[in-house]
Amino acid sequence: MSASETQLRGPNPTVRQRHLSNRAIVNLFIWPTLLLLIAMNVFPLFYSLYLGFTNYSAIAQKAPVWVAFQNFSDILNNKNLWQYFATTGRYALMSVSLQTLVGFLLAMLVREKFKGGGILTTLILIPMMISPVVVGLFWKLMYNPTFGFFNFLLGMGDPSKSPDWLASRFAGQPTPGLALIAVVIVDVWMWAPFVMLLVLSGLKAIPDYLYEAAAIDRASSWFQFWRITLPQVAPLLLIAVLFRTIEAFKSFDLVMGMTGGGPGVQTELISVDLYRIAFLGQFRTGYGSALAYIILIIIIAVSNLYIKYLNQSKGEG
Repeated sequence: MSASETQLRGPNPTVRQRHLSNRAIVNLFIWPTLLLLIAMNVFPLFYSLYLGFTNYSAIAQKAPVWVAFQNFSDILNNKNLWQYFATTGRYALMSVSLQTLVGFLLAMLVREKFKGGGILTTLILIPMMISPVVVGLFWKLMYNPTFGFFNFLLGMGDPSKSPDWLASRFAGQPTPGLALIAVVIVDVWMWAPFVMLLVLSGLKAIPDYLYEAAAIDRASSWFQFWRITLPQVAPLLLIAVLFRTIEAFKSFDLVMGMTGGGPGVQTELISVDLYRIAFLGQFRTGYGSALAYIILIIIIAVSNLYIKYLNQSKGEG
């Protein structure tokens, strides 16, 4: 057979070109990911909800026994748990408020172009890149009244008269709340740069012509801040507050690395108590699961409030 006849006949029908369609390629990548997400997230989520209605213990080697809403009733009637919720609320309020203020001021500072601004911004971002456990241990040494540097920086070098932050003692006298303030200071030092990043992105997006028009109208710096800067960055600022509030309610590793919930229960956040209930000694898995879902409901409720105000600030409420 000549070459011309072969070209007229076309390719050999017995030879099939095998290839995957675009849809098959998409399914090949999506379904393993979905199955992995279901196995690692969705299944534990619903299984822990089921355990919340049982008296199951992870070390009892017994099947879960259904107790209905008994765990939730015990939690709602436990005064100690509500004390831990109150401590968590104070911690979240202080830390998020200070992070918002400090982060906003840092963003206004690095927004201006000056020599060494890039290096300064990089140095400010370093704390949020370090593991919270390492940060907690580092500041635990910093707060030491004998050889720590924090009291020296405050001008209180005499150990007998300087505060023992993590023990809630000042000049040898008990000072309730001092340990919680110490943890808040570290949390602000670590996460204020995160707020700074979000606010800085909003500041960079403000058009210059708004400030130019305000300058032509002889508007004061305060008027420009109040009428231009703050409204433009408010949505991103609320997003930062939302994220940090959620993380404050879940804060665990920083507190465990610094105080372990002490002294007494002064820094016993609800996440720390949940860890003690579910894992550290008690192993009350069902009770701990119920408590975890109550925490989740509270976080969702608080988040919805933030989202409501965020929508109002964007004119969608």
